[in-house]
Amino acid sequence: MEKVIDIIESIANEKGLALNDVKDVIKLSLNKTAKKVYGEKYEYETLIDEKRKILQLFQKVLVVPNDDERLLTDEENYISIKKAKEIDPLTEIGDELRYELPLDNLGRTAAATLQKELEYHIQRLLEQQIFEKYKNRVGKCVHGTVTSVDADENTYIEVDEIRCVLPRKNRIKGEKFKVGNVVKSVIKKVFIDKSKRITVELSRTSPKFLEALLELEVPEIKDGTVIIQKSARIPGERAKLAVASLHPNVDAVGATVGTKGVRINAVSKELHNENIDCIEYSTVAEIFVARALSPAVISSVKIENTKAIVVLNGEQKSKAIGKSGINIRLASMLTGYEIELTEDGGKSKKEGKKTTDANALKVLFGE
Repeated sequence: MEKVIDIIESIANEKGLALNDVKDVIKLSLNKTAKKVYGEKYEYETLIDEKRKILQLFQKVLVVPNDDERLLTDEENYISIKKAKEIDPLTEIGDELRYELPLDNLGRTAAATLQKELEYHIQRLLEQQIFEKYKNRVGKCVHGTVTSVDADENTYIEVDEIRCVLPRKNRIKGEKFKVGNVVKSVIKKVFIDKSKRITVELSRTSPKFLEALLELEVPEIKDGTVIIQKSARIPGERAKLAVASLHPNVDAVGATVGTKGVRINAVSKELHNENIDCIEYSTVAEIFVARALSPAVISSVKIENTKAIVVLNGEQKSKAIGKSGINIRLASMLTGYEIELTEDGGKSKKEGKKTTDANALKVLFGE
């Protein structure tokens, strides 16, 4: 059994595990082996003698009063104070007596059991380490090679030491991948499925993917000089993002877009030419809503609870709404407000009556 201690450091180094975690696994594995060999009813404790570099296995017995009822039914785990003092006069009630169990007496069967326990718990430790690693990377951009595509068009991508899944619903419309393709995506979530396997779900449709790509492309975002406050996407079509600068000499929008749009265009290309609007964020809700509706020019904005009532010139109405309502829908997603458009004078050019009418230009998103 001394050999088990000798290989603790090599296991830790080989598997990339913390030394103390491996020691804990060794102790747990030996305790479970002892229960299988000596019996489940006993309590065990494993200690590591750092100086001699050996494992020591003990059976634990709790010292209780002489009249304790547990002595009648469980003599294996309890001992009376009277008997305990015969062993050690300094023993008190509540102390634990430990009897060392020689490891050499375990035999081949026990050694094989211990090996299986070690392999099992080391594997669980590795899986937990991988789980924590990828859980901490949720929202981060990764890239990997497509290894397979199943019948449901879920794409499996090998990223470092784990196979991740890009579900069909998380692909941009019209995208198709083949085995061998290198794909960029963002880690959407990490969980353990019913078969106790770690599953890393990827996405190319999440607003976080847009943000992650911008972080890779824009140095000012990567170093924290420019912050992405909000983002909204209709994948493959259009996106809006609100940025703010933490430095007075840095233009948040200009830095994000880049000279002649080179930075934002590089991100747009990765997103199948998704149109990306970049605006400056404002903590003033009225200003934020007005900017979010660009390229439309807004006359005024009034906030009422979760609704933003926007007044604008009739000529700006189509710009505010956008093709198939995409501009105003994204503005609502970005700001978090339900947006209601009202023309100057309270009339709708199309309907000839107030746009607060249910059949006019009131736009409710998500419907």
